[in-house]
Amino acid sequence: MSNLQSFILGIIQGLTEFLPISSTGHLYLGRHLFHLDDAGIFLDTMLHIGTLLAVMIVYKDILWKMVRKPFSRLTGIMIIGTLPAVAAGLLFEDFFDSISKSGITIGWEFLATGVVLWLADGVKNGSKNLESISYFDAFFIGAFQAAAIFPALSRSGLTIAAGLFRKLDRETAAYFSFLLSIPAIAGGVVFQGKELFTSQVETVTLTSLMTGTVSSALFGYFAIVGMINFLKKRSLKIFAWYVWILGALILTLQYTHLF
Repeated sequence: MSNLQSFILGIIQGLTEFLPISSTGHLYLGRHLFHLDDAGIFLDTMLHIGTLLAVMIVYKDILWKMVRKPFSRLTGIMIIGTLPAVAAGLLFEDFFDSISKSGITIGWEFLATGVVLWLADGVKNGSKNLESISYFDAFFIGAFQAAAIFPALSRSGLTIAAGLFRKLDRETAAYFSFLLSIPAIAGGVVFQGKELFTSQVETVTLTSLMTGTVSSALFGYFAIVGMINFLKKRSLKIFAWYVWILGALILTLQYTHLF
């Protein structure tokens, strides 16, 4: 793997983790394009650490408040919102892992992401802010996050959509989605970390690892800030059209055995 390939994979991970278009699905496509289908679990882990660093930097103030007040209501809704994904990961880990590695369903999952985004964008603007999110709202959004364990169902897309369905205002829907990504990404890193000790680890140079991690963190930071500002006044439908076109292209290539 070249440093340029690692840099590009970092860009893909950083941007698509927070844009509603699926990071896992795009990383799969990126590896396939570069013929790096076995690029290595170590690199994948470091790319996710990069996006984790990005979101923690953006949310450093609110995270510090949660550390100082660990039994606050915000901590409670974060826990409730995270539980569905934890349950899905523990109960269906092997099933989802096999689907993710095969990539056979990603075309359909991109299409499904587009449908959810389109429907959510048509919901009348809500007025709930971060302080108004109920425990049921958090669980509802968390359930959508759990569904995004499928590789090309966008975690950010589904959680933003769920927030809009629950009448969060558009900025808060994006803000809470990215806040909820912190335990989700951290949990994913832990699961991937376990594989480092149970499977063969491919050799990746330190320079490539650092290049990918920094790239992922940098572009992840810009994606978070940009997406929150974008959603204040702009439509999600542009992302729906994007994943529909991508999904249709993938299915066409799969059925013609060109992919």
